[in-house]
Parts: sequence; C-alpha cells; structure tokens
Amino acid sequence: MTTGEGGIRSTAASTAGLVSIRVGDHSFGVPVLKVQDVIVQTPINRVPLGPPEIAGSLNLRGRIVTAVDMRRRLRMAPRGPEEGFMSVIVEQVGELYALLVDDVGDVLWLSPDDYEPSPVTLSAHWRAVCSGLYRLEGELLLVLEVEHVLDLNAGASLAA
Repeated sequence: MTTGEGGIRSTAASTAGLVSIRVGDHSFGVPVLKVQDVIVQTPINRVPLGPPEIAGSLNLRGRIVTAVDMRRRLRMAPRGPEEGFMSVIVEQVGELYALLVDDVGDVLWLSPDDYEPSPVTLSAHWRAVCSGLYRLEGELLLVLEVEHVLDLNAGASLAA
C-alpha cells in the first residue's frame, strides 16, 4: 500500500482490482474500474432477431441496457430456467451492458507479479476474450477483456 495525497492509502498502483464472477464452473475477473453496478436477477425483454448471445434488454433506472448471456458468449451449456443469475453492469463506448453471470463474488486485489498471460492450451475462443489469469487457491481466475466480450462482430469467430 502507498500513502498518497492527504494520507489516503492506495493499493491501486500496486494491485489489480478484479470483481470475481462465476459462469458455469469457471471463475473470471472483470476489472473493477469497468464495473458500474451489480444487480440481482431482473426481468429481461427478448430482442427479436438478435444474436444468440444477446439475451435481450433490461431497464436500469430508466436506461435501456443490453443483456449479454455470458454462458452463450463463452460457449457453455445454457442456464436452466430455474437457475438464477446476476448482472454485472459495464459501460462501453457510452452504452451500458449487463453481463449475465451465475454469481458475483468479492473484489479481489491481486499483485501484478502473480498475473500470467493466457496459456496456449486455453481454447482460442476463450483466449479471444481473456487477457490472462491468476492462480488462486484451487482454481484459476481468468481475466475478462470487456471490450472483446462486447465485440459482437467477433461473435462469429467465438462461435466457431
């Protein structure tokens, strides 16, 4: 930790802040500075003729938010109708998006020294949306690149 102006302690300079999320059996981290909000299950309106990874749209305090089904985006088995979800709200180029995930955990402050680039053994479609990983106790935390997750034009290459 460093002490900045006015004696305020800051860990941001020496650590990476990631909001931990679960999608299926996998753990991911979303950079904390990208996250606007986290909300529990909320009604989603289906968008006709939308790409399969777009679950629809939702209303967040009067703003329309595009909902991205992270299970579909990451080529995982679909969520069952009885399974709940949470939404991680991120902003990209002035638009709000809800990343539909199975669970949201804590904000993790991890040392950049522990960061590893994505291994070549990681499937190509996951390497396209993950910049690297952290090894945690008993599991890997893959770091999501929000810009790449939301690049729906790359959806065809992710679906291949």
